[in-house]
Amino acid sequence: MIRKTLLAMAASLFLASAAQADDKLSVLLEWFVNPDHTPLVVADQLGLFKQAGLDVTLIPPTDPSIVPRAVAAGEADIGIHYQPNLFLDHAAGVPLIRFGTLVETPLNTLTVLADGPVKDIKDLEGKRIGFSVSGFEEVLLSRMLASAGLSRDKVELVNVNFALTPSLIGGKVEATIGGFRNFELTQMQIEGHTGKSFFPEDYGVPAYDELIFVTHPALLADTRLPRFLDAVEKASIYLTNHPQEAFNLFIRAYPNLNDTLNRKAFDDTLPRFAKRPAALDKNRYERFGAFLKEEGLIKDAPALTDLAVELR
Repeated sequence: MIRKTLLAMAASLFLASAAQADDKLSVLLEWFVNPDHTPLVVADQLGLFKQAGLDVTLIPPTDPSIVPRAVAAGEADIGIHYQPNLFLDHAAGVPLIRFGTLVETPLNTLTVLADGPVKDIKDLEGKRIGFSVSGFEEVLLSRMLASAGLSRDKVELVNVNFALTPSLIGGKVEATIGGFRNFELTQMQIEGHTGKSFFPEDYGVPAYDELIFVTHPALLADTRLPRFLDAVEKASIYLTNHPQEAFNLFIRAYPNLNDTLNRKAFDDTLPRFAKRPAALDKNRYERFGAFLKEEGLIKDAPALTDLAVELR
C-alpha cells in the first residue's frame, strides 16, 4: 500500500511538473548579439519570458542571410528581420509574416568622413560609394541622390563586402551606404575618425521599421507569440524607465560586450525600441510598399494582410 501511494505521489508530481513546464520558443537573430537585442535580453534576465510561460532561446545565425528562409522552413519559430527585406522575400515567394516590431525607426545611413570632400548630398557626384548588399541599399541611394538632382550613374558604386568603415577610413571610397547610425559613427570615433551621416528619411525615403519579428504564417494562431510580445513590451518599458539597470542586465548576460562601442550603441538605440511591439502602422507599410514598387525593386506592392498582422 505504501509503495503504491509513493508511486501515485511520484506520478502526480511528474504530471504537475510537466504541466508547469515552460513552452519552448526559438528566436533566430539577424546578427550576433548586440544592443539592438536588449529588450529580448532584459526580458530573459528579468524573468518576463518565464512569467509568460516561455522558455526562449536566442540563436545568432551562422550566416545572417539564412534567417528568412530558415524561419520559413520551420527551423526557428521567430526570426528578427528587416522590414524592407520582408517585401523582397514576399516577392520571392518566401512564406513569412511580420507580427511584431523590435526597432521602429530606420538605422541605415549614408556615411562620410566629417573632414572629407562630401559636405552635402550634391557633393557625391563623381565620388565612390561603398556598399555591402545590392538591392535595397541601392534603392535608398537612388532616392537620396535624386533629392539633390543626381542620378545613380553620377556616382561609382563599389562592393566593399562588409568592410564599410575600413573602406571609408582607408580612402577606398568617399562614402558608404548601409552602415547603422547606432554603431558605425561610434566605431569610427573609437578609431580616431569623425564621421557624418545622412539619414535616408531626410532625403525622400519613407520611414520604416528597421527590425521586426517574423514567423511562418502557419504559426500566427500560436498562443506563444502574443505572450512573447507581451514580455518584450514589458522589457521595453523597463528599458525606458531604468536604462542603467537595463544595461547592467545586458552586460550581466553578455559580459564580453562591456566596452565603449556597445555602451554608446545601447544609448543611441534606446529611443528607437518599439514601446508597443505588437502594434502595426498600416500606413507605414503601405507607403513603403509603394516606394519599392516606384523604385522598381518589386513588381507590385503586396496586400498588407499578406505581409504583416497585428495579433489580437
